[in-house]
Amino acid sequence: MKVLKDILYKVGIEAVKGATDVVIQKIEFDSRKIELNDIFVAIRGVVSDGHDFIEKALSLGASVIICEEFPEVIVNGVTYIKVANSNEALAFMASNYYENPSSKIKLVGVTGTNGKTTIASLLYQLFKKAGYKVGLLSTVKILVDETEYKATHTTPDSLSINYYLNEMVALGCEFCFMEVSSHGIHQKRTEGLQFQGGIFTNLSHDHLDYHKTFAEYRDVKKKFFDDLPKTAFAISNIDDKNGAIMFQNTKAKKITYALKSYADYKAQILENQFTGLLMKINTNEVWTKLIGSFNAYNLLAIYAAAVELGIEEQETLRLLSDLESVSGRFQYIVSSSKITAIVDYAHTPDALENVLKTIEDIRTKNEQLITVVGCGGDRDKTKRPIMAQIASELSTKAIFTSDNPRTEDPTIILEEMEKGVEPQNYKKTLSILDRKQAIKTACQLAEANDIILIAGKGHETYQEINGVRHDFDDLKIVTTLLQELGK
Repeated sequence: MKVLKDILYKVGIEAVKGATDVVIQKIEFDSRKIELNDIFVAIRGVVSDGHDFIEKALSLGASVIICEEFPEVIVNGVTYIKVANSNEALAFMASNYYENPSSKIKLVGVTGTNGKTTIASLLYQLFKKAGYKVGLLSTVKILVDETEYKATHTTPDSLSINYYLNEMVALGCEFCFMEVSSHGIHQKRTEGLQFQGGIFTNLSHDHLDYHKTFAEYRDVKKKFFDDLPKTAFAISNIDDKNGAIMFQNTKAKKITYALKSYADYKAQILENQFTGLLMKINTNEVWTKLIGSFNAYNLLAIYAAAVELGIEEQETLRLLSDLESVSGRFQYIVSSSKITAIVDYAHTPDALENVLKTIEDIRTKNEQLITVVGCGGDRDKTKRPIMAQIASELSTKAIFTSDNPRTEDPTIILEEMEKGVEPQNYKKTLSILDRKQAIKTACQLAEANDIILIAGKGHETYQEINGVRHDFDDLKIVTTLLQELGK
């Protein structure tokens, strides 16, 4: 139980009707979860408006309503607080309710188009190996030290973030590594959090269905760094043309990393094989189990963050060499006939191109590279033809298929992808609507020593069709199919 006025600190209040010294039980923004003496925060969402559910929340026992406009009917005995932004209010209230747990842990946010999950997850892994209690908030999972919770969003809602941070603090965690998405920043989910540091990976074509323009997408990412305090650090990839932009208004300590430019943390790839990477970081060589130039950037960011957080350089190098690949990120198996099947989450043009170019750098060119790829429904449509063009250009054979169609007709998604294929690549492409059949076709086409890339879903163990999630695990399916075909 908390007193209402104690959790309103930093909330942009415009008007109050009722008392603020009332005792409340908990905060909710989902009216279905309301119980006696709860606060209901009415949030305007993409699909629905919480203001439409104020009456329902009151019927279930809500005693405080946080809203952007007062309802027509004011109920006696209920406190109504009008705020400038309900999302922002929820973030500050959640932080206050849990007594600002982010101030009691070293919280590091990772943002950018690609690499967020890998960097956050591997930092968690590295600090665990170093002997610390650690937390993780990621697309793949939420970890409170060693206790795992299911993740539903890249960046959880404000209540969940503060709940899990509070659990981490209670358990004695010293660090938490968190993916910070553009949606999360734009929807104010990270307001009120005290970050020890931020990491920028890169910026490329994604989420333009939500942000409308690339400039808006970039500026939302930049805001995360604008808001960092001077006691924090900001680590940015300056090989990316947007890396310097992230620094423009930050008060944090500026730290750069790069493979191609002069930087505080500089790396060079010495060897790149399916078994791993040999890298030179500043003046030291290190062998890692991860693969590809995109992972060289990820590893360099991890190295920089670990050193800035106080782990000695040689110890950081030792820990880097022991890191294991993240689920669904360039995971691969080799079949009995030496067919290499790779599963990767690449679902943006840049990520797909990075993975395909990595494979191209490693392979001998005497084998086929067969790519299975789809694009998600109800998401940015403009990247569909671009991804198809990349897949058809950089593969021996490209098979277009269903990803997570959600509420869209997958046939139309494939047609939009096909428009990106250039005439000289037509004969290199197939369109197979059923994802399992597409993977099976790739397996049937593959011969000894060939490479199959299955892109788009990575760690996901489901396929979402018309609101229903069906069991679907790319890695398990390709492994089983290759065994059944005797390959």
